[in-house]
Amino acid sequence: MSVPKFSAKPDSFHAELKRRVTDYFEKAGRPTTGNFYLYFKGGLLGLLLLAVYIHLVFYTPAVWLSIIECVLLGGLISAIGFNVMHDGAHGSFSKNKTINILAAFSLNILGGSSFMWNVKHNIIHHAFTNVDGVDDDIDIQPWMRMSSTQKKYKLHKYQHRYFWVLYALLYILWIFVLDYQKYFKQKIGSMQLKKMHLSDHIVFWSFKAIHLFVFVVLPIWMVGFLPWMVGFLIFTLVAGLVLSIVFQLAHTVEHTHFPMPDSESGRLRDEWAIHQLKTTANFATGNKIISALVGGLNFQVEHHLFPKISHVHYPAISKIIKQTCKEFNVPYIEYAHMRTALSSHVAYLRLMGNS
Repeated sequence: MSVPKFSAKPDSFHAELKRRVTDYFEKAGRPTTGNFYLYFKGGLLGLLLLAVYIHLVFYTPAVWLSIIECVLLGGLISAIGFNVMHDGAHGSFSKNKTINILAAFSLNILGGSSFMWNVKHNIIHHAFTNVDGVDDDIDIQPWMRMSSTQKKYKLHKYQHRYFWVLYALLYILWIFVLDYQKYFKQKIGSMQLKKMHLSDHIVFWSFKAIHLFVFVVLPIWMVGFLPWMVGFLIFTLVAGLVLSIVFQLAHTVEHTHFPMPDSESGRLRDEWAIHQLKTTANFATGNKIISALVGGLNFQVEHHLFPKISHVHYPAISKIIKQTCKEFNVPYIEYAHMRTALSSHVAYLRLMGNS
């Protein structure tokens, strides 16, 4: 598929929305990047991750405590991804470019590739959300059918039941399979990967080696193969499930759209901002604990419209966005609770598996 194009409209909804949000920050006299709360949260998560890792590997706690700590380790990896890496990768963690690069680099330490993430997430997913054949996030074929335009297999009839297993495997597949596939194919789905410079190759391979030593070689050396394998599976499966659920609730629920470009013109029907609103959903925005743990990604609408604004500002600008959507008669998809969003996701998977 060639790269789709968005419709351009004069006096667009997007232009008015940007004007109102810009006015908000100018009047409030605050930067669009992170603040002390974000830096404190990021630092605390990093210290907790380090403390749990050291205790598990070097102090070999009792089995019951090790299991609890491995679950906590998986949750901390997810939380750092949501709160630190994600904002850093979008350049919204700090006003300082170097700090943003370091924040984004946390993904490399945790086994992923910040280079691949930038292309897959920042460039492709954020531009062409839910466009089958372009957005790699909805390409789980043949195991799952995430869009009506994808081929249906018999096993999809049960995808609303077995998706838990596949989602839990995301982190393991990400760090040991998917990054390497992208690297050697030089493609993300059907989209060509941007050119990698020598420094990108060095970073890719060196941090993959560092991660392998820190999370595989050293723990096996310290605690033995079997305890390591059990612990490794626990924390990676927890991290995979949490990461998958949060990202899927944002785009693959009953009310989100999966637009396709016109076959002749290659254009999508809506302008970019309206496309984002139709393909994205919020959940549990009134729950401050969930918001803190998932780095504001339950405010996914705000994030997709303003990815370079830190998540600490999403509750404030959500009010502006809702009001603007109301005036322009543009949909604003939101689920009051995480459980209702999860139920809608399951219902959507059932629909895709049976329709």
